[in-house]
Amino acid sequence: MSERDHSKVEPVFDTLAAAPLLGVKPGTLEVWRCQGRGPRFVKSGSRVVYRLRDINDYLDSRTRKSTADPGPVGR
Repeated sequence: MSERDHSKVEPVFDTLAAAPLLGVKPGTLEVWRCQGRGPRFVKSGSRVVYRLRDINDYLDSRTRKSTADPGPVGR
């Protein structure tokens, strides 16, 4: 058994619940997964979930200061 601290378990969201948090349709998340785009996800068997930290990291990586800000190169 893992020594992991279970007091720090964070919420996870299936595709239907994660999509509105990102402002996209569930089908968009499914396409992004196939293309290797979008937020990181966890797959266990056939179940796919998104951790809240991965959704927030994805949104943070797309935050810009102006419309002229291209963001990090290579994204």
